[in-house]
Amino acid sequence: MDKIKYLSRIQLFGDLALEELKKYEPVTPIKVMKKGTIISSPHMNQKILYLIKSGKVRLYRLTESGKEFTIDILETGHVFGEIGTFTTGSENLYAETWEDSIICRIDRVQFEKIICESPSIALKLLEIISSRLKEVEELLEYMAYSSVKKRLLFLLNKLTEKFGDKSSGRSPGDWIALDIHITHHELAMMMGSIRETVTALLNELNAEGIVRKAGRRGTMEVHGARLKCALKEDR
Repeated sequence: MDKIKYLSRIQLFGDLALEELKKYEPVTPIKVMKKGTIISSPHMNQKILYLIKSGKVRLYRLTESGKEFTIDILETGHVFGEIGTFTTGSENLYAETWEDSIICRIDRVQFEKIICESPSIALKLLEIISSRLKEVEELLEYMAYSSVKKRLLFLLNKLTEKFGDKSSGRSPGDWIALDIHITHHELAMMMGSIRETVTALLNELNAEGIVRKAGRRGTMEVHGARLKCALKEDR
């Protein structure tokens, strides 16, 4: 595997020159993890920063009733975890591979050495943390005060922004394919609902021309313009 190529995809290291990337290669070991592997949890009490070099990772928490509530799905290039006073907002969450993924980890000693040599990385991490917390805050607000349909529209919009294949549409108003396989049950876990409700709402959105299934694999496609209009109207 080309470790330099993977490092260049990570948000923290994306702005570094090739020579600097080579310098950090030895302290960022690669580990291949199968789908469904628990990477971290509140019980592990690990002070480690994780980098997603390839694949996707789901962050979730358990409700009082023991149900899983998905907070976020992170893709290639994202970071999560906690090192000392640095936290990405995921320290009290479970992190599980959404698909086969390539993950690396950096402990506190290694990270402190890296930021001493490249202070810009610490600033980059603060930017990432700020953006992540803003996203989670917005999500929790929608989950707490919006209707189930509004929550689904909001979620589909976020998934389109993160995993939408923009090349699948010729203009912003065209259909956008989601580059992520997600079931009705998994959508329900992300919006605090149940599978039957999500299925009924997706059928409704399909009739309204907002979502559809395409291709042999049944890839979900979203009509960007119609979705945004529905999101504004359904208040």
